[in-house]
Amino acid sequence: MSTKESSSLRKWLKAIRVPFSTATIIPITLGAIIGWFDTGVFLWMRFWLTLCGGLIIHFATNMANDYFDHVSGCDEANPTPTPFSGGSRVIQEGLIPAKHVLYACLIAFSIGAAIGLYLNYISGGNVILILGLIGIPLAFFYTARPLRLGYGAFGEIAVGVGFGPLMVLGSYYVQAQALSLRAFLVSIPVGILIALVLYINEFPDYTGDKSVGKRNLVVLLGKKRAVILYHILLASVYLIILLLVIFKFLPLIALIVFLSLPLALKAYAVSKKNFDKVFELLPANASTIGLHSLIGLLLCASFILEKLFGKG
Repeated sequence: MSTKESSSLRKWLKAIRVPFSTATIIPITLGAIIGWFDTGVFLWMRFWLTLCGGLIIHFATNMANDYFDHVSGCDEANPTPTPFSGGSRVIQEGLIPAKHVLYACLIAFSIGAAIGLYLNYISGGNVILILGLIGIPLAFFYTARPLRLGYGAFGEIAVGVGFGPLMVLGSYYVQAQALSLRAFLVSIPVGILIALVLYINEFPDYTGDKSVGKRNLVVLLGKKRAVILYHILLASVYLIILLLVIFKFLPLIALIVFLSLPLALKAYAVSKKNFDKVFELLPANASTIGLHSLIGLLLCASFILEKLFGKG
């Protein structure tokens, strides 16, 4: 690969924000593992297709956000972009022209939709089609007009639904050709966690978001009250998982999720102390991302261990 090709690749990897791929990898893997847990069969080719399609839609969403936040002036108005917030900055830094980001976004959405249509065809029942007809508009209109969901109070909910129940249920259905109450309920804490990743990343963007008329929860509540909601939702993740174990939707071994508590306590302590500071808050941003991945992996592990070594 030439130096020029390598440089171009790095630009596009930055644009699609590869390090955030875990937001898709975790729910799709979890849904597939629950499907295997329930049926005893794991369809590898369908899993890889689902993961590939989900990642492409995710990358398309990131590029759409970059383009439409550029059009609105939101990213330009952000005085303190961080590694976790403020977009990829490829447009602002002049690395990729804005129209190229839009074209790439539309191509990626088309490819992801085509994979989804194929999965719908081989899975039957049109469940994947319905989930896609919900998920892709949520992704595109998160920052695009006329909905601009991320500019209002429902943006966090849209992200939680898209990267929680929709992905988990879709992945489960591809494996099991059925829907599952268990998969839906287990997807809820995963959805809350990814919504919290977005939510805590909105704190550094507060000034820029407010200046362009964004009315997300952090802007609406103000940072002081918004951080209290962050703490409540973080605690709710553990409460929901505990209740799912009690009511046997999760195996008892899923209590290994509580091994992640030190990371959660770090996120709590840092955010409580530094919610109004940009760079001092970054360890809480990183911890929230880590919690999503760690708890998701521990949930996956609990189903695998129960299936292989459990009594049931």
